[in-house]
Amino acid sequence: MQANSAGGAASSSSSSAGRSVVEQILDVARWAPSGDNTQPWRFEIVDARHVVVHGFDTRDHCVYDLTGHPSQISLGALLETITIAASGHGLKALVQRRDGMPDTRPTFDVSFTADAGITADPLIACIPRRCVQRRPMRTRPLSAEERSALEAAVGSGYRIFWLEGFANRYRAARLMFNNAKLRLTIPEAYEVHRSIIEWNARYSEDRVPDQALGADPMTTRLMRWVMQSWQRVEFFNNYLAGTLAPRIQMDLLPGIACAAHFAIVPEREARTIDDFVAAGRAVQRFWLCATRLGLQLQPEMTPLIFGKYARENIAFTKKPGGMALAQRLSKQTVDLMGNDALLAVFMGRIGAGEAARARSLRTPLDRLMLRADGDSPHGRSS
Repeated sequence: MQANSAGGAASSSSSSAGRSVVEQILDVARWAPSGDNTQPWRFEIVDARHVVVHGFDTRDHCVYDLTGHPSQISLGALLETITIAASGHGLKALVQRRDGMPDTRPTFDVSFTADAGITADPLIACIPRRCVQRRPMRTRPLSAEERSALEAAVGSGYRIFWLEGFANRYRAARLMFNNAKLRLTIPEAYEVHRSIIEWNARYSEDRVPDQALGADPMTTRLMRWVMQSWQRVEFFNNYLAGTLAPRIQMDLLPGIACAAHFAIVPEREARTIDDFVAAGRAVQRFWLCATRLGLQLQPEMTPLIFGKYARENIAFTKKPGGMALAQRLSKQTVDLMGNDALLAVFMGRIGAGEAARARSLRTPLDRLMLRADGDSPHGRSS
């Protein structure tokens, strides 16, 4: 569904008329980031101080989420955003994951308690403004103050691996360019891209608008025509270098045009749901800090995702040679980042510049609520 304007990013989050405090908190928290704007959560308000977050993942249909870890990171970002939003009401959010739930349905009880010692987190205002910038940024280096603030934002247990300077930015851009070839040539990813792109759109409540992808209008129109069938995609890829223009415009050039690439690295390897949820909380604080500093950010997760599949021999594609290419790409990532490539939970690029003119919005709160009739929290809103 296409929204008429980005005004919803500010107005819907600031509107409190007729809403309870818990509803106001959730209305802000729904702006948390999620892969391809999947929003893998639904809310159940038990009472004025108790919310249940019904999480889910997309491993049954999304090649980027076969382990569920990306969705778990998104849920962590949501829980951190709830905590930040609650501080604006003088409330402390206590989060407890329910035992006995399947890994595909992590469920969290969130209780709010009044705390006179809590002050409003200064990151609250950044929550609806935070967005993905897929287009080129400025190349000026991050200042020492910016780096220090970003490194502090992730909190204890995490550190930032930086790739700065032209040579390192170019190497990272080449890595993304090479990963994009795998991403754009496997049928499993095609099915995801076809479902998550909203065409002829500047904004989208539950998908990614085509104008936010980072390609020029001509390339975008061609992509739309080609993506009408996998047969067209294969023909263009095999005979007309179909991935070249998108990879140059969406991966190589933006990868060079930024201040730095970075990875968020935990002190110990993330293995459990709780580990990835905690990582998501750190990711959200880093991203909100960047927004507060006036910096733009774009996630770059495919090297981590495909690298994990390659190392753990997770069959993710039926395309001949796909796994072998993933293994070569995994080696390139390790060559670039060393052992941090094996531990990193999030990668991205960052830099100063204008905010994105096209962006994903969010599903309205009332459509994220779990209804009393037991309507399932699974799947995406229409």
